[in-house]
Parts: sequence; structure tokens; C-alpha cells
Amino acid sequence: MDAAGLREAQQPLKDRYRATPETAVVTLHATGALSDGEVSCSVQTGQALVAAGLHPATGGDGSLACSGDMLLQALVACAGVTLRAVATARGIDVEGTVRAEGDLDFRGTLGLDRAAPVGFSAVRLAFDLTSDAPAEDLDALIETTRRYCVVYQTLASPPELSISRTA
Repeated sequence: MDAAGLREAQQPLKDRYRATPETAVVTLHATGALSDGEVSCSVQTGQALVAAGLHPATGGDGSLACSGDMLLQALVACAGVTLRAVATARGIDVEGTVRAEGDLDFRGTLGLDRAAPVGFSAVRLAFDLTSDAPAEDLDALIETTRRYCVVYQTLASPPELSISRTA
């Protein structure tokens, strides 16, 4: 897709969202099925079924996806798509990779140390880009990606969370 194609696809949406802002609010859904015999949960991604299980640092054998890895993968995917969309809109030819890494202290999730955080204590997102564009343009591209990447912004400014049980 080129810049004109991207504008053509997005302009009607932007017009509608400006005219009726409530139509821009969409609730996304994810559902997982608990396994009968394993410590796992299967999640339908829309493209494939992913079976998530324990990370080897918590007793898993490594054969199932780790939800922590999936979170980092979602960050990489969102940042990569956002960067590509911004580069396309600005006419910047860029190639490269996006990488995320995060630090976990598994004593927290295993309940061994209440002072140890449950969850990532740090997440780092890195771009290794190749382009003929000036460095200032690439810096602006990354800054715009940071600003508009849904997963990055969700991690940076966590939403209100709730948890419930039915039946």
C-alpha cells in the first residue's frame, strides 16, 4: 500500500469519526478456553489458535506459548504496523526490525517473595532501521510511532482494569 492508498482507506473513517466520535469507540474481544488436563489456555487469535502455558521459569516445558512473550509480540506487532503506516503516509522508505524485551522476576508470580513484582519491571522497545531518510525524519517516525502505537500507550498509561466471575 502506498500513501495514496492508505489515505483513501483511512479518510472515510476519519471523516466519520470526526462527525460522530462515538463510532470510533470499538470494543475488542479475546476469549480463551481452559484445558481439561494441562495447565494451559487456548486463545483464538482470529488467524490461528494459540495454546498458552507455563513459561519454563515457572515449571512449563516450553512447548506452549508464554503469555509474557505474547505481550511483547503484541507490542512488536503494533509498533511495527504503526511505524510502517506512518512511514507510508510520510513517503519514507524504511526497512528493518522491531524488537522488544522485558524483565521478569519469576519469584513474584510464583509467590516466593511479596516484594518481587508480578509482571514486567521493565520493557524495552528497539528499532533497527535502514533508510536513506535523514536521521531527523527517522527520529520523528519513531516518536510518532511511540505516540500512536496502541499497545505501547496501553503499557505506558494503563487503562482502568476490572475482573469478574460469572456463573
